[in-house]
Amino acid sequence: MRMASIRTTFTLDSELAEQARRLNVNVSAAARRGVTAAVREALVEADRTAYERMPERPDSFWDGAEAWGEE
Repeated sequence: MRMASIRTTFTLDSELAEQARRLNVNVSAAARRGVTAAVREALVEADRTAYERMPERPDSFWDGAEAWGEE
């Protein structure tokens, strides 16, 4: 399934842009990979911060729960 995309513009150092052109680097694909990695890192950090604010604690509700699947 193809996701909807949005066109965006960003500024790139001219020397880096020239190197990318010479090396046939697909700048759009490289930018997508970079933004994907940055978002993944930000989500991990947000999750870690949320856990530090409200860490899990033992909950007696689960004491009687049965395991699912093979034991």
